Amino acid sequence: MEACRPREDWAIGVDVGGTKIAFGAVDPRTGRVAHRREVPTGPQRGVEAVYSDILTNGIAIARRLLGEQRWASALGVGLPELVDADGEIRSAHLLDWSSFPLRQRLRVVAPPHITSDVRAAALAEATFGAGKDYELFAYVSIGTGISSAVVQDGEPLVGARGGALVLSSGSLGVPCPECSNWTEFVLESYASGPALARRYAEAINQTVSGAEAVIAAANAGDPVAAQIVESAADALGSALGWLVNVIDPEAIVVGGGLGLAPGRFRERLIRATREHIWNPAARELPFLTAALGADAGLIGAALSAQRRATSLDHSGERVLAAANGERR
Repeated sequence: MEACRPREDWAIGVDVGGTKIAFGAVDPRTGRVAHRREVPTGPQRGVEAVYSDILTNGIAIARRLLGEQRWASALGVGLPELVDADGEIRSAHLLDWSSFPLRQRLRVVAPPHITSDVRAAALAEATFGAGKDYELFAYVSIGTGISSAVVQDGEPLVGARGGALVLSSGSLGVPCPECSNWTEFVLESYASGPALARRYAEAINQTVSGAEAVIAAANAGDPVAAQIVESAADALGSALGWLVNVIDPEAIVVGGGLGLAPGRFRERLIRATREHIWNPAARELPFLTAALGADAGLIGAALSAQRRATSLDHSGERVLAAANGERR
């Protein structure tokens, strides 16, 4: 009887971050993750090495699914890049994929789709997580970088060119009221995880392992760490308040390694955001922690690819995956 059980369609999700790549098989009906694994990203190795990791782990997961009478119907990859609606990579922030045929070479695993990492996480939260009860919310990822996605009716906004995610990477020009000099300020270089570690290391003249160490020191009462964490939260809160002023969302969902950290940073960020919201009716909007945690990116990447593959199925353009071991 077991051999007659119908195959289940699952999808493989890949979340490529600045420090690690997370992989997993995702049940698109429930968001459940199986066969999860992680490897260091090592972007300094170049696109060929990172691709090799994606390919090797993707094939391994596809074969595990096949052994369980499940089918890897799609492979989704979330990248920390600008990615347009067609899955074309439009930036080279972490790695330059411009001359590398990533989608074509991943077809040996399953029908592939590329998306931005923040839109993937936002889609997962809209489908299974903290945003599922809201028609309009802002998802903000705070970690190695800082980015956002506006989600309406369950779908993250892509934008005309795939750029509807940049929150803090570009510079903001600010004139000095005393000297009239123009200052270019990049929020990401001040309030992201690496920025916190760098600023704290410079202040204490010691090596710092990462933002987690700064957050822990601040929560423990270290005044230098506390000042750095609170100033970062204040600066980022002004940006989130501006975002609320522009789109008037029902809620804000915060994810990413730094965004998920409890304590002084989060508390100060919420307060600073509310202080910068102009509309009194919006100042008490829900400020939610991403419910899917570190798995949001890979779940959303898998969902995005599975939906893409389904739409291609309906148009008769499905690409068959040789790595699954057989053809339908």
